[in-house]
Amino acid sequence: MKNILNLLVLLLSLNAFSQKDSLQIGDKYWEDQLYIDITYNLLNDQPEGVRKTGFSYGVAAGYIKDFPLNRKGKTALGIGLGYSFDSFNHSLKVLEGDVNQYEIDSEITSNKIKLHNIEMPIQFRWRSSDVNIYSFWRFYAGIKIIYNLNNNFQYNLPTESVNISNVSKYNTWQTGLTVSAGYGTFNFHVYYGLTPMFKNVKLNGSPINSKIVRLGLSFYLL
Repeated sequence: MKNILNLLVLLLSLNAFSQKDSLQIGDKYWEDQLYIDITYNLLNDQPEGVRKTGFSYGVAAGYIKDFPLNRKGKTALGIGLGYSFDSFNHSLKVLEGDVNQYEIDSEITSNKIKLHNIEMPIQFRWRSSDVNIYSFWRFYAGIKIIYNLNNNFQYNLPTESVNISNVSKYNTWQTGLTVSAGYGTFNFHVYYGLTPMFKNVKLNGSPINSKIVRLGLSFYLL
């Protein structure tokens, strides 16, 4: 997490020195090539009895290719590739193997999920900019396709600490809706997951349909 924050500070510093207040006439008109998301994470559609137990967060960064849809560049299509890290605190006892029944265990004292993902955002982009304006209003909406590289579930019991990596019941491919809107550097960001985290898993006989929600800020750099 510290290394990611250091990267964020470096990128913002480079942007402050390299960006002009306005583009020059004749420059090729591309916008918002790099993105950094910092989010507060939630799990939506949780089974009854499963509760959030602590602060959860996420960090994402990547590159988006901007394809203007008109000459002025106010509308565009963005297609990108990036990396994301998510950390969740929760109270679900995850079991591995052929077991498809997860549990709630009141004796668990710490319970974390850590996710490393490759993500591909696809956005329809509207902004109030033109070739001579750098600071502008923006509204970007679309979908994000996520491929999980690694998932790690850690929890502590009175007699042991359990660490399970790459749970077979975890959904490797997930998709969600995204919206980013704001002015200038700071933009409000929402990711609403459409795909459950787990596949064919139940709690007390009911399917577990937990989905990821991220609320936070997006930083866009040229």
